Amino acid sequence: MSLHWALICHGLITLTIVVSFLCGQWRIFQGTPISSIHRFLTFGAYQYFLRFIGAVFGDRGTNLILSVEYYCWDRPNPILQLIYLAIIGTTYYIIVKTSFSYIPGYYLSEAHRYASFLAIAVGILLFLVTSFSDPGTVKADNVSRYLSAYPYDNIIYTEKECPTCKIPKLARSKHCSLCNRCVARFDHHCGWMNNCIGERNTRYFLAFLLWHFLLCIYGTIAIGLVLAGRLKELQIVHVLTVYYGVDNSLRSLAPYVVQWLLDAHNTQILLMVFMGVVSLLLAGFFAYHANLCLTNTTTNETFKWQDYISWQKKLIEARASTAALKANIAGMTTEGKPQESKCKSFFRRSLLQDTEAIVKKNVYDKGFFHNLYEVVFPVSTRASFLHTKSKSG
Repeated sequence: MSLHWALICHGLITLTIVVSFLCGQWRIFQGTPISSIHRFLTFGAYQYFLRFIGAVFGDRGTNLILSVEYYCWDRPNPILQLIYLAIIGTTYYIIVKTSFSYIPGYYLSEAHRYASFLAIAVGILLFLVTSFSDPGTVKADNVSRYLSAYPYDNIIYTEKECPTCKIPKLARSKHCSLCNRCVARFDHHCGWMNNCIGERNTRYFLAFLLWHFLLCIYGTIAIGLVLAGRLKELQIVHVLTVYYGVDNSLRSLAPYVVQWLLDAHNTQILLMVFMGVVSLLLAGFFAYHANLCLTNTTTNETFKWQDYISWQKKLIEARASTAALKANIAGMTTEGKPQESKCKSFFRRSLLQDTEAIVKKNVYDKGFFHNLYEVVFPVSTRASFLHTKSKSG
């Protein structure tokens, strides 16, 4: 039983670390141990490591670590791409070694040997397409066409020049400091892809997320069917009920079946847990980006809107404070007049705040189908965009 508990603890610890690392900054986890673990993993552990290196090896060791950090995080590099290939390759290799000997089986036909390979190949193909496709680079020779496609809203985007590229700074674009280029409809720079996600490759990025979510679900279910087939083929339930006298009920059989699975197929169980956790994370990430696309918003714009709304709230608070100060001064100069009741003053102030409510006006949101069409068929790939090019030329 010690092995079983070790496997369970290993799975729980792995799940906690993965969720804390990827989701610990979410608002729902603020003030919880998940948030504390996230801060330790993303900042605290590295700082303690730097102090340790400095104490043991001095400034030379610290400078070496900082130079490695600069290479890994402050410039384009293929490290995360290689990690992705290592993860998917190792996972598939382990599945082949541990489960393919049972295919075909009671529930799975031999076709799944080839279907699984095809599914992995499609996933890697989407990864390569997203990694090496043009995200929508804005250059001097196409900026005028992009300007007509993405007008300024004069709220979060105003007319200005990119100080690095020395070209007009396009609405919805951003200059990526890692790639050193302006990207149209910039969403974010993805380290896993070693590429920006922008106007031209958002569709590939979404396809990558969706396909890998389905891939993890397929792998989890397929391994589950392999194990269920083994239970049938070896007649585990029959042996337990007839030879060991276990009651033929789910409640009585479950502990013994789980114990047998953990003893005989612990690697497959760990693979199912791993792919199940990853599928949940991919589902959340895909849902987030799909919602952004269907409302014609980008990750970059969500932060811009947060800054804009925060700034507007501060302006409203400043105006309210000024109005309250003027009211107090007016009250001091008209001491003979009857004072306004607190109840009346409260309702008057509430109505004023309602009229000054901050409205997020996204001029780029043109409806569900138009927003989806803009992602699937980017502006710069349409005939009208190319026609504008020939006219300007």
